[in-house]
Amino acid sequence: MSAAVALDALDLAALLCSRVCHDLISPTGAIVNGLEVLEEKDSDEETKTFALDLIKRSAKTASVRLQFCRLAFGAAGSPTAQIDLGNAQTMARAFIEGEKTKLAWNLPAALLPKNRVKLLLNMLIIAEQTIPRGGTITVDAIGEGESMGFRIATTGTNARIPQTLPALLAGTSENGSVDAHAIQPFYAGLLARACGLELDLKAEGDAIVIATR
Repeated sequence: MSAAVALDALDLAALLCSRVCHDLISPTGAIVNGLEVLEEKDSDEETKTFALDLIKRSAKTASVRLQFCRLAFGAAGSPTAQIDLGNAQTMARAFIEGEKTKLAWNLPAALLPKNRVKLLLNMLIIAEQTIPRGGTITVDAIGEGESMGFRIATTGTNARIPQTLPALLAGTSENGSVDAHAIQPFYAGLLARACGLELDLKAEGDAIVIATR
């Protein structure tokens, strides 16, 4: 049976910081490895070229993840700030799209309260988890204006709902606690409720859908 999760502000901040650090460890570690190769006196030109390419790709990945996390988890201006959905789309594409995953963005050009945009980006992170082998993520609007909600559908091979996600979105867990791995969907639920919304995660035919209501 699920129990409500109670986190104080310090624990929530610490777990979110751990989540962001987790996203950055891999590319920053690769940069360090590439620099170490360049410093080796016996490295041949082919090895140095490979190391430079690794550093460039990893630096780009780290930058993309930092920008996305800054908006998805950060303060992003004043409490009443609005964010351009066009900027959110640019960050989302850079963060999500790759050889295996494509993003179909059907939202209109608009300025929305920052918490709604943060919620959208966190919903995208959750949506990506439902297609571990890649696929298509389709983002549509529910309603319009500042009260706009979102519907995100994913399709792909072995699309599924991770077992713990629905409870975490509702603010509960099996033992009433969360760790750094589980904090992101829990935080998404907090954002939704701060916007006066709830999140539904369910299968619809071959698709997995996460939507506000």
